[in-house]
Amino acid sequence: MPAHGIPQLKRSFKIEARDFLRAGEVSLQVQRTLKNIGFDEELVRRVAICAYEAEMNVVLHGGNGVLTLTIHSGNIDLHVVDDGPGIENIELALKEGYSTATPEQREMGFGAGMGLPNIKKNADSLEVESGKGAGTHLKVMLKVTKNGGDMSV
Repeated sequence: MPAHGIPQLKRSFKIEARDFLRAGEVSLQVQRTLKNIGFDEELVRRVAICAYEAEMNVVLHGGNGVLTLTIHSGNIDLHVVDDGPGIENIELALKEGYSTATPEQREMGFGAGMGLPNIKKNADSLEVESGKGAGTHLKVMLKVTKNGGDMSV
């Protein structure tokens, strides 16, 4: 196994703003990658939820973005960066039910205000860096336990 902190796998995926036809494909690719490596189903489910919610936030609210999956020394990290309008009030955005979805997005079934709260609930740690006009940067970390799967890549 490589030394602590050196990535064993790193993959980046582009996310296009308002591309509802492909929305969800990035999180499916992340899920397939983790399943192919042999990670525990429960861990894969949690990572997939985090990836999906982050991806959909970029599609709905962000500009174009990138989700980077990194597997290293006992952790699975998701870094999601977009060049959108940013989150004005992060504390409020982390509350269940708070949403800035447009009426059109709500008609499509989005905007329940559970994106960031679902990420926070399923991740071992979540950092959100953002501000009005500054884009958004999410750092999501999930720990791999002994039952979490084979770490050899």
